[in-house]
Amino acid sequence: MSSHQVKVCCISSLDEARTALRAGADLLGLVSEMPSGPGVISLEDITGIVSKLPTETKTVLLTSKLNSRDIIAQHVQVKTWGIQLVDKLAEPELILLRKALPDTCLIQVIHVRDSASIEEALSYEMLVDILLLDSGNPDAKTKTLGGTGDTHDWALSQEICQRSRLPVFLAGGLNPKNIASAISKVNPRGIDLCSGVRTEGNLDQDKLNSFFKNLKTTFS
Repeated sequence: MSSHQVKVCCISSLDEARTALRAGADLLGLVSEMPSGPGVISLEDITGIVSKLPTETKTVLLTSKLNSRDIIAQHVQVKTWGIQLVDKLAEPELILLRKALPDTCLIQVIHVRDSASIEEALSYEMLVDILLLDSGNPDAKTKTLGGTGDTHDWALSQEICQRSRLPVFLAGGLNPKNIASAISKVNPRGIDLCSGVRTEGNLDQDKLNSFFKNLKTTFS
């Protein structure tokens, strides 16, 4: 298998979590309240899923909150391994979050839209642990903060991967058919999946197996 880590996102049940782990997922994403997008479940459901998984499972809470107090309160409840920040916190709030949760992996989403995204990504190097490059528009009237099923400009993502000292995950419209091309062009440290391995919103075992087969074939 490749050295690329795989995060399967939008996990909605314990059964989906176990299915993703059996297929080869390294991380599991659980989506809390969002302004738009798929896979949202309650904090109570997230807590229930996390509590029934092995303690070493790398579960990740996706949050759109912009206040460190709110995010800390969410994390105290769900107790995930990591937190994925899908919107842009003010730097003082991010510093407070980092100090409050020093042992929690912080994953910052960068919505790759133009060349300004490169400098935005590089600005987080001392503040978070992982960057995740996704499609979306946080400036829209109704924010799109992920789960769009759309790819973005991989040339921009490639430059971020080349220049960043942080591990970088690639997201946005990835599926079994384009994963080899995505890795070849971008060379990220990790891959993030949602809609590309789902059918009518549900995790699709065949698509998931096909993805991991194609990922393995890419490096054989």
